[in-house]
Amino acid sequence: MNALICGSMAYDTIMVFHDKFKNHILPDKLHILNVSFLVPAIRREYGGCAGNIAYNLKLLKEEPFIMATVGHDFEPYAHWLSQHRIASRYIKVLDDHYTGQAYITTDVDDNQINAFHPGAMNFSHLNSVPVDSEIGIGIVSPDGKQGMQEHAEQFAELGIPFIFDPGQGMPMFNGEELLHFLDLANYATFNDYESELLQDRTGLTLEQIAEKVDALIITLGSHGSQIYTQGGCIDIPAVAPAQIVDPTGCGDAYRAGLLYGLMNDYDWEITGRIASLLGSIKIEHAGTQNHTFTMTEFKQRYQQSFGSTF
Repeated sequence: MNALICGSMAYDTIMVFHDKFKNHILPDKLHILNVSFLVPAIRREYGGCAGNIAYNLKLLKEEPFIMATVGHDFEPYAHWLSQHRIASRYIKVLDDHYTGQAYITTDVDDNQINAFHPGAMNFSHLNSVPVDSEIGIGIVSPDGKQGMQEHAEQFAELGIPFIFDPGQGMPMFNGEELLHFLDLANYATFNDYESELLQDRTGLTLEQIAEKVDALIITLGSHGSQIYTQGGCIDIPAVAPAQIVDPTGCGDAYRAGLLYGLMNDYDWEITGRIASLLGSIKIEHAGTQNHTFTMTEFKQRYQQSFGSTF
């Protein structure tokens, strides 16, 4: 079974300011804000939700296909995907646009000032879910609004089960639109903040939302996650990382674990634990696609973490 990963591709430019923002921003002068931060530490990472999910799923020895729109500056990222044998046949290059760009400045207190240029991502609707492939499952992750809506419709029309994962794209949708996604999707996943926003915008409780899908997954950071399915709720424990280096991309790693479990017909207890472990491994490394492991190493750590195997 192959997985189609619909979502963003982006370059993450991460800068570190060796001081505190609060020492340089005057609260009573915010209306005339004009500040500059010296950032002696900088790095550029490959990111975007689709890229991150696919990278993690490939580590688990599955075959992800990324479907995304990118810009004329995509060549270095394309080379990276090729090095890791991640298929790019459904990635469309738009020569008049940039690939999505995230600029993240972090201070010594881990506060962040971010700017994001969506670029080619805004045209994700120019791609369509392929009808003549061996896609067995999909995910609709953060992307252009029209693209997310159309790809969900296409998965449903083709009878391909998929996960609805709006992530940071949640604010784009009103309650009616979110309910329609849930009517189309087989599974849905949100973090704790997004789940609160979902309830506020739809007027439904988590239990009511869970009735609309086969499984509703809520991630709770260091408190683990919860999977609502078949009228019950399964608590999935968090895996304590060896060290906390960078939480960016942990949610994407977790979602790759969900896809892996579904692709291999594992029950939700095992699927959730695989996802939890994958997120923990990611947090131990800087960037979203710099961690690596063999399946033997992953299964050994799973056994150490949960006292069982899969």
